[in-house]
Amino acid sequence: MTQMSRLPSAPGREDIDLGRILGLLLRHKWWILAVTLLFGAAGYVSALLKPPIYEGDALVHVERRASVSPLGDLATVMGEEENTSAEVQILRSRMVLGRVVDRLALDTQVSPRRLPLVGDYLVREGVTREDLAELGWMTAPLGWLERLMPEAWDLSHLVWAGESLQLARLEVADSYRGAAFRLVAGRDAGYQLFGPDGDLLGVGRVGDTARFDGGDVVLSVREMTAAPGAEFSLSKRPQVSAIDSLLARLTVTEQGSGSSASTGMLRLTLTGTDIDRVRESLDVLAETFLMQNVERQSAQADQSLAFLDEQAVALKASLSSAEDRLNAYRVEVDSIDLDSEAASVVEQLISVEEQLNTLDFQEAELVQRFTRNHPTYQALMRQRGILNQEKARLEERVSEMPESQQEIVRLTRDVEVTQAIYVNVLNRAQEVAVAKAGTIGNVRVIDDAYVDDDPVAPNAGLMMALATVIGAFLAVAVVLVRGMLNRGIESPDQLEDLGLPVYATVPLSEFQQRLVKRVKYRSDRRSQPVIKGLLALTQPTDMAIEALRGLRTSLHFAMMEAPNNCLMITGPSPEIGKSFISLNLGVICAQAGQRVLVIDADMRKGHLHSAFGAKAESGLSDLLSDKSEVAEVIRQTEVEGLDYLSRGACPPNPSELLMRERFTTLMEQFSCDYDLVIVDTPPVLAVTDAAIVGNRVGTSLLVTRFKLNPVKEVRVALRRLETSNVRVKGCILNAMDPSARHGYGYGHYVYAYQ
Repeated sequence: MTQMSRLPSAPGREDIDLGRILGLLLRHKWWILAVTLLFGAAGYVSALLKPPIYEGDALVHVERRASVSPLGDLATVMGEEENTSAEVQILRSRMVLGRVVDRLALDTQVSPRRLPLVGDYLVREGVTREDLAELGWMTAPLGWLERLMPEAWDLSHLVWAGESLQLARLEVADSYRGAAFRLVAGRDAGYQLFGPDGDLLGVGRVGDTARFDGGDVVLSVREMTAAPGAEFSLSKRPQVSAIDSLLARLTVTEQGSGSSASTGMLRLTLTGTDIDRVRESLDVLAETFLMQNVERQSAQADQSLAFLDEQAVALKASLSSAEDRLNAYRVEVDSIDLDSEAASVVEQLISVEEQLNTLDFQEAELVQRFTRNHPTYQALMRQRGILNQEKARLEERVSEMPESQQEIVRLTRDVEVTQAIYVNVLNRAQEVAVAKAGTIGNVRVIDDAYVDDDPVAPNAGLMMALATVIGAFLAVAVVLVRGMLNRGIESPDQLEDLGLPVYATVPLSEFQQRLVKRVKYRSDRRSQPVIKGLLALTQPTDMAIEALRGLRTSLHFAMMEAPNNCLMITGPSPEIGKSFISLNLGVICAQAGQRVLVIDADMRKGHLHSAFGAKAESGLSDLLSDKSEVAEVIRQTEVEGLDYLSRGACPPNPSELLMRERFTTLMEQFSCDYDLVIVDTPPVLAVTDAAIVGNRVGTSLLVTRFKLNPVKEVRVALRRLETSNVRVKGCILNAMDPSARHGYGYGHYVYAYQ
């Protein structure tokens, strides 16, 4: 058989059939709408069940840090400014957040046991244990479920609105970090504590500190308002885990940071499910940040004061030594005094030495903060160079004086310089001590924590809209993907491409679907559709019947050149509507005045007799096996001119019975007795019966079902019939979806059979 195909109009081009896509969407519009509404409802319900998220904020100001260094505000002199981003990182550090976790015991978790999914929602709606008891009459019909699953149906262990547990203390050994304990409320303020493995650790009372498991678990319950049997889950998370959880809910942003200069205004934003907990956490966070800032300032003052005290001791010793040397030399040379020129040089040397010593202090601090290539450090080195040049010039003037004057100048200079520096250090030490006593830090809380009563999440409208869009997208995607993967015949054009003229396109009938029932016989593995009435009689104006009337007209001309008036109705696979076509075509032809005989040649699973409310006994199989005569098996119907022949008892060898000469003789006899003989056969690809019958009839038609039989399957069926010397006159496309008739147009297709 020659392979037939229609190639695309251009190489490598795939046409997108917009009409087909639109037809797919229109046919499944109700399914798409249902899925979309289902997703939208699910999104709304999910928003209702989610706990509300509240957001709070506080505002702090980081001022420029007041220096308590012995060097003064060197950063300002060198043109440096405070880096606010460093304060942001300090706020988000484990040092600060860890203190917050410890102060508020955020690593301690208390989780009441509630109904899955809807428990939190019911508690938020205020459903109490008493309310549940009042609704007991509504659950009375479900008593069988309570008896079947008593533990799952027992609601006494759940925690409802108005019931809570507050802990004063929970300490566990490191091995119990992250493990969950179960606390069961008892009577008279008592409780039972169960370990992670379910074993009872002991009992305790509210207000008492109890130790369990050899002291590895220390528990103190401050307050418990719960009915006996209510259960709570207790756990002590690792501190790092609690810090990470707090950090994930915290946002720190600088207000007005769009300008070139840093404002130092930091906005702290925290989210959570408990308004009071969010407010308390923000207040403690701001307070902790302020206190650590004060501690940092005080620590800096301590370091500066220690440095100054150390220098003061050394300078005092140097001053005493210098004075002793000056006095000894004066005694030795009998108290030589300085003239005016020498006194002027000494004053200048003292000034230069003081400045050089100040630079030495500054260099000692800069070395700890910057590298030697830093611009600030380089500026200090240039200033020192200028002072050293001035010192060298003055020392050169001293060297021109008499030797006795030179020595007096040097000794006097040492005493004066050391004394000036010593006094300066003492004064600076007093300033630092005063500054330390009044240290308040450079952080101020501008706005205390505020939490809005309206939750920021979840947004029910947004979630519902988003879920609706997702549902619509998924529904459309599923429809399109299924449509793309379904390679069943969708238009008569595809059958005509195979060289088969399409004699009729029969639309899908809703009334016919009501006439088809699923029946399962003992010998069948699964149920099969059985026709329980004739559409041509119950709904004669149905579109499917009108299409069969058109087929009747086409057959009148198609069978004019046929050797006999016998017509075979077959198809590639089961459940495609062969029996529906055979029966209703017979009715229509009989109503036109013809004498018609419909033969059920499917002796395995034929069910034409069910359409007339009869049984299969005494039919074709009995006639072929010579157990009955023609007059005994031919049955008349309520339609004048229409007779039918049932399949008869199921024989073990249907194909062999059809191959007997008896079947040929019967077909010749029926052809003479009736104007039209319609033979309904089994599927071509299932058994060989259709090939045998096809050689005994003059016309053969192949029935295909819309979107069920692929082109490849039809091609194989045709090849099998042609191999048996059966020529198929044409094709019938059955069960065409009316909504798809205008959605599928003519396009370019490629068909191949491998």
